[in-house]
Amino acid sequence: MTVEHYENFPVASFLLPARLRPAVEAIYTFARTADDIADEGDATPEQRLAGLSQYETELDRIVTNQQPGHSLFTRLQKVILEYALPVPAFRDLLSAFKQDVTTTRYSNYKALLDYCSRSANPVGLLMLHLYDAASAKNKRDSDAICSALQLINFWQDVAIDWDKQRVYIPQEDLIQFNISEEQIANQHHNAQWTALMQFETSRARALLISGMPLCKRLPGRIGWELRLVTQGGLRILERIDAVQGNVFHHRPQLEKADWLIMLWRAFRM
Repeated sequence: MTVEHYENFPVASFLLPARLRPAVEAIYTFARTADDIADEGDATPEQRLAGLSQYETELDRIVTNQQPGHSLFTRLQKVILEYALPVPAFRDLLSAFKQDVTTTRYSNYKALLDYCSRSANPVGLLMLHLYDAASAKNKRDSDAICSALQLINFWQDVAIDWDKQRVYIPQEDLIQFNISEEQIANQHHNAQWTALMQFETSRARALLISGMPLCKRLPGRIGWELRLVTQGGLRILERIDAVQGNVFHHRPQLEKADWLIMLWRAFRM
């Protein structure tokens, strides 16, 4: 379900029409490189924020019809103009990347969903615009799917995020299930942890399923792409549940057999 460093972007697979691949690649490059600024290397927080602010300046140039200062944004400017893409979606992504630099804990589920609304949902919105399908109903379901996939990635990567000094599980949930951060650090799997992860996977599953009618409304390749993406998310949740939430020692990943299951389920949809 992931692509290099930026896991919220759909793969430019064989299902993606050739005419849209340059646009998808331009958007993905923007998101990937900005995410790298926020996450990769040994830059200081101040340097990371400054780098992301430079991206905001380049977006300002695009909005005011100025020549971008980097080839990345020259390509992006062309795509934005050709498909009338909403620039605020790119700004939302940068806002989320900046938040990655400054925020490592989330007090409650509402705060986490707010982050998802900027880290994941803009990608779905941009894809809808590429397909000229950005209706209010489609956007609502796309937001549900994108936020759910972001949550699934968090639950899949609890140990990896801890190494980055981040905890995405809401603090109120840790308190409710009597889980300490020391337990995460020690990768201690017990009954309380299993109950917590079942709670989180159930919530993500319900959110994902609530947006899945979009898969049937979107025609052609995009509909099939979305069916596979959502089935992939559901399959990861099943794998997390199968190991009783022990993602510390059994990080769930999709294997060849899973893809056959996903294809079968996509056809059944």
